[in-house]
Amino acid sequence: HFGSKKEAPGGGCSGGGVGPFKGRSPVAAAMALKIFELDRMLEGVQGQIWDRVNGYRHWKEELKKNEGGLETFAEGYKIFGLIREKGGVTYREWLPNAKQVFLIGEFNNWENTTSLSGEGFGRWSVHLPDKADSTPVVPHRCQLKVRIETNDGQWIERVPAWTRLAWQDHTTNLFNGVHWDPPADEAYSFVHPRPPKPENLKIYEAHVGMGSCDPKVATYADFARDVLPRIKRLGYNCVQLMAIAEHAHYGCFGYHVTSFFAPASRQGTPEELKLMVDTAHGLGIVVLMDLVHAHASANVLDGIAQMDGTDHCYTHGGPKGHHSEWDSKIFHYTKYEVLRYLLSNVKWWIEEYRFDGFRFDGITSMLYHSHGIGKGYTGGYHEYFGPDADIESHIYLMLANDLIHSILPSAVTVGEDVSGMPTLCRPVEDGGFGFDYRLAMAIPDMFIKLLKECGDEGWDMGHITH
Repeated sequence: HFGSKKEAPGGGCSGGGVGPFKGRSPVAAAMALKIFELDRMLEGVQGQIWDRVNGYRHWKEELKKNEGGLETFAEGYKIFGLIREKGGVTYREWLPNAKQVFLIGEFNNWENTTSLSGEGFGRWSVHLPDKADSTPVVPHRCQLKVRIETNDGQWIERVPAWTRLAWQDHTTNLFNGVHWDPPADEAYSFVHPRPPKPENLKIYEAHVGMGSCDPKVATYADFARDVLPRIKRLGYNCVQLMAIAEHAHYGCFGYHVTSFFAPASRQGTPEELKLMVDTAHGLGIVVLMDLVHAHASANVLDGIAQMDGTDHCYTHGGPKGHHSEWDSKIFHYTKYEVLRYLLSNVKWWIEEYRFDGFRFDGITSMLYHSHGIGKGYTGGYHEYFGPDADIESHIYLMLANDLIHSILPSAVTVGEDVSGMPTLCRPVEDGGFGFDYRLAMAIPDMFIKLLKECGDEGWDMGHITH
C-alpha cells in the first residue's frame, strides 16, 4: 500500500540512505520535507515519517492513473447507492462476499424480484427503467434494503451502505434505507454564500437534537429558528455540530454511525438540514460537522459492519477490527473501496450540504494501533513513533485533508487528539497531516476532573502546566 521502498529516503524508525537520497546524509535527506527544518528532533524518526509520506504520494499517483485523480475518486456517491440516470434508477453496491444480491423494498413488496448482476471486483448493480408513464419504479421516500446470499449460503439483509437517508421502523426498531429524491419544487435551493474563513475561530459546539427547552428531540428547523440567532448574538462565528450522520442508538451522541451518507433522521429531512446550514451562512456563521471516521457502529442489521456477511468488508477482520473500549469496528483505511467510501463521504457533506469543514472525532484512536488505550503521552517522541504508529491511518488522514482543502480552500479541519502527535497541524506538502487546528481534549478533561474531584487548595500548578 505504501509504494516502492526505492522511493523512500529511509526505512524503519531511524531512516537510512536509499532511493533518490542514496549517498546523501540522513540530515540532507530529511531536509526534503519542511517539517524537518522546523523540528530537528524529527530526524531521528524520519524513516517512519517517510513511510507515511510515500504512502500518501503512492495513493495520489495510483488514483491519478486509475481514477482521474483524488477529487474524482472521492465522488463514489455518483456511482454507488441509488442514482438517477439513463431514464431510470441504477442501484450499485460493493459486496465482495456475495453470491446473489436482491434489492428489496416497498416498491416490490420486499420480495426477491429485483436481482443485481455482478460487475466484477465485488460490485453488483441493477438498472430500473422508468415506467411507461415516466414515473420511477423506486419512488421518492421508498424504503429499501439489500438482501444477500453470501458465498457460504447464508441469507442476510442490510441497509444500503451509500443510502442518503434511513428511517427507523418502530415495529422492529431497526432502520431501513430510504430513496431520497425530492421533486424540484420540494428540493431545497441554497440562498446564501459560504462565509469567509474566520481569522480567529470562536466555536459553539452543539447537538441539534438536544437544542430545545422542551422534552423532545429538536429538529434542524428548530435549531435554525431558535438556536442559530442566539449563537450569532453571543458573538460566535462558527458552530460545530455533533450527531449529524445517522446513528441507530440515539444515546451514543452520534459517535456510533450506522449510515455515513444519511443525515440523522430523528432531527428532520435532508432538505431541512440544508435549510439549517444555509441559515447559519446567512448569519455569517461557519458550520463544521463532527466527522466520525475513527470507527463505525458494530451494528450488523442497520449499519455497515459485516456488510457482505464477513467481518472484513469495510473494516479489519478479527481483533484488529474491533475497538475494545468503544465496542465498535475499525475501518481498513487503505483498502481500495473503503478509501473511496470514506473520502467520498468527506466530499459528500461539503458538496451536498455545504459544510465548511470538519472536526475529525477521536483521531488518537486512528493514529496508534493501541488506539491510545492505557497510554499516557508526555511529549517524548518515542511515544508517537515506532511499532504503535498506524501508518495506514496516517495516510488516510493526509489524503482526507488534502482532498478537503483542494475542493474548498476556505475549509477548516480540526483533529481531536489527546496525544499531541507532532506535525498534526502542518500542511500535507510539508510532511504533516494537514489539519488546521488540534482539539486537545485532555485539557478540558483535566479541568472537568479538577472541578469535580478536587478543592481549590488541591490544584497542582506544576501538573497543570507540565
